[in-house]
Amino acid sequence: MTFSKASCSSILRLYLIIVSCIAFQCNADHNHTSTLVIDASDGSGRPIPNTLFGIFFEEINHAGTGGLWAELVNNRGFEAGGTKVPSNIDPWTIVGTESSIVVQTELNSCFERNKVALRIDVLCDYCSSDGVGISNPGFWGMNIVEGRKYKVVLFVRSIGPLNMKVSFRKAAGGQILASSNIKGSALEVSKWKRMETTLVAHASSSNSVLTLTTTQKGKIWLDQISAMPLDTFKGHGFRSDLVDMIVQLKPAFLRFPGGCFIEGHRLKNAFRWKDSVGPWEQRPGHFGDVWNYWTDNGFGYFEGLQLAEDIGARPVWVFNNGISHTDEVDTRVIAPFVQEALDGIEFARGTSTSKWGSLRASMGHPQPFDLKYVGVGNEDCEKLNYHGNYLAFYYAIRQAYPDIQIISNCDASVRPLAHPADLYDYHTYPNDARHMFSNAHVFDKTPRHGPKAFVSEYALVGDNQARHGTLLGAVSEAGFLIGLETNSDHVVMASYAPLFVNANDRKWNPDAIVFNSNGAYGTPSYWVQYMFRESNGATFLNSQLQTTDPNSVVASAILLQNPQNKKTYLKIKIANIGNNQVNLKISIKGFGSSNPSESTKTILTSEHALDENSFSNPKKITPQQSQLQSSGNEMNVIIPPISLTVLDMFR
Repeated sequence: MTFSKASCSSILRLYLIIVSCIAFQCNADHNHTSTLVIDASDGSGRPIPNTLFGIFFEEINHAGTGGLWAELVNNRGFEAGGTKVPSNIDPWTIVGTESSIVVQTELNSCFERNKVALRIDVLCDYCSSDGVGISNPGFWGMNIVEGRKYKVVLFVRSIGPLNMKVSFRKAAGGQILASSNIKGSALEVSKWKRMETTLVAHASSSNSVLTLTTTQKGKIWLDQISAMPLDTFKGHGFRSDLVDMIVQLKPAFLRFPGGCFIEGHRLKNAFRWKDSVGPWEQRPGHFGDVWNYWTDNGFGYFEGLQLAEDIGARPVWVFNNGISHTDEVDTRVIAPFVQEALDGIEFARGTSTSKWGSLRASMGHPQPFDLKYVGVGNEDCEKLNYHGNYLAFYYAIRQAYPDIQIISNCDASVRPLAHPADLYDYHTYPNDARHMFSNAHVFDKTPRHGPKAFVSEYALVGDNQARHGTLLGAVSEAGFLIGLETNSDHVVMASYAPLFVNANDRKWNPDAIVFNSNGAYGTPSYWVQYMFRESNGATFLNSQLQTTDPNSVVASAILLQNPQNKKTYLKIKIANIGNNQVNLKISIKGFGSSNPSESTKTILTSEHALDENSFSNPKKITPQQSQLQSSGNEMNVIIPPISLTVLDMFR
């Protein structure tokens, strides 16, 4: 049989129409109807712990150093190159030519715990008008904003009088954005001297550098050079825009400072709290060998406690238990580590006249912090010495501080612990969205006696489905969180991880908040947490979801009170990880909405499952709110595919 070209085209069009109709019919068949029955009558629910949803901060991805902690100078004490001198001073660079300036490190600082200082030999008799010196780019460019003030502090010693210009410039020798001169007589600077100046920016640039230059021949030593904006959150050194994003989540607790950061790949590089307190310029800093970068520990133990207090969250302090990724301390000699933990608790909670409480008071916080939770290590349960070490910490802390809740690294979701604990730490990082979603049921059959669960780290990960933070990943996590609400008689705390990533140092993907020097945005996972922020302390209601696809749809309902007008309202959450919409019939018992016109529907969804937010489109996937049509005790609601839907109904 022979067909003309036109005939072939007609047959092809007919074939495509038939295939499209079949595909449409299949989709129509899968747009199934589900039923959700909610009992909101008096006495039908149970309280959700007011600690359920919080945040976890770890020094990873330059989250604190170069991020949440607002210090602009990178390697401010020249210690990052090590103590073998001369050492490299990256990312500092030299301003001037080899014939006009020589720069090298020496071990002659005035600080006992960080002896490295920088020596500058100015060789030119007649230096250029711009001078010679050093320049620091910060963390992938300093963000200098017109009209804002910045405090610059440095320690200096000089042979001869000092006349040094301190300035912010656009990168690569560009426009001066702010400047000031620091001067001192030969006598004043013959020994180490702390000097300070405030720079006021008259122009803006997100890619700026700090320069210190002079036109005078001579020898100058510099150490501990700091530049901080004066408009930090509550004046405590935290970058305001990033803290504001945290505050929007209304976190009940702050777990810190790790994570693997507190373990170290080797024990010598573990985070030790005593090296992170006291005057910032005296802190030795350390190299975090798990995430492979240097931190000056400006964001230390005290700052973590302060941040928790500033955002109204309970601090959860995680400390090293004598175990790193590669080496361990034997239980027989763990006593110094136990004492260090006890000293750390005293620092937080002791009176201002106690040994370590007095140090806290000298740092500006005479009243104790409200520390009630401590984590003994991180992901160390399977290590050889963990059980013995843990018990040494447990009994010492229990005797000295009987009210503190002690968290074990060992999972008790399936089998009981072999040691006493108040809480156990549960981490989950699946790389399959269906697996993450099905984790909603992981605690359904966990015995209710024994320690409670703290899900301190969860997220969907992987390059295929999670990437840098997809809608699909966020909805899979929403399903998991609905499961945590359902099991909140056993799960009392939960936090996503990691919280922050500097876009220039993605050690781990995805993350909740992405930032650079001058901006930030929330990934879809951040917005899921935002949509769960009212759950802490609410009343969990009994509900029954009848659906033909229980692996794709989960729901929960809570009752809570508006703090402004004290009115009670009902919040229903539905996560749909399926590729088709759900026609949801909702039936509510015991709750009458007197203001149906105020009822709202908020949806987190997008055109494609793997869509992400970005700096170019930071709000591509954000919660979209509209009026809930036909609000009442009997409702029909369309739940879009790959979405989290939240319904708010007011009494």
